[in-house]
Amino acid sequence: MHEFSDLIEKAKTVFDQRTAARDQALVQARQLTRLSAHTIRAIHRNESEAAEELLMEARVLTLNIQRDLASYPDLYYAGYTQDAIKEFAEASLTCALIENKPLPSPEDLGIEFATYLNGLAETIGELRRKCLDILRQGYSEDAERLLTTMDEIYNVLVTMDYPDAITNGLRRQTDLVRGIIERTRADLTLSLREQHLQEALQKLLEKFPGV
Repeated sequence: MHEFSDLIEKAKTVFDQRTAARDQALVQARQLTRLSAHTIRAIHRNESEAAEELLMEARVLTLNIQRDLASYPDLYYAGYTQDAIKEFAEASLTCALIENKPLPSPEDLGIEFATYLNGLAETIGELRRKCLDILRQGYSEDAERLLTTMDEIYNVLVTMDYPDAITNGLRRQTDLVRGIIERTRADLTLSLREQHLQEALQKLLEKFPGV
């Protein structure tokens, strides 16, 4: 039964290594998700330097995950790992879009296209949030720029007509994006109308100061 003893030892060695890699990946994925969330929070608070520092940490952590799981592609492409990397993509793209900087490519971020595009889809919610923050101070061309960007993103996503197994469920994200954009467009339109009304009232008061 010596063969079975060898088999047991080899199997245990392999499983121990895989378990250690999985456990570490879970910890790193949670860390990456947290860093990405903090990055987005910082950029919404106009804390550009803090966002940049957090994004750099997230980038390093992503590289570490890719390095550590190079021998375990099934773990790298597992849901929890790709979800965390998607959050990194979302944070990277959100910062660039809000600050009107060049958009990093999948190659720049070192990630797969499906993960990148899903991260891009999720930036729509953050852009809407930024638009609403801007509109609290009144209509702004910057809000209009963000809405235009949202439309451009949707136009990219809607062309990705591939099975979910290829795009990691991008079609469902694209359907959600359309609704978010339409609500944001309605908010901007209402804000613009209110601004026009206020300007008209102001001109009326200036023309008839005693009114």
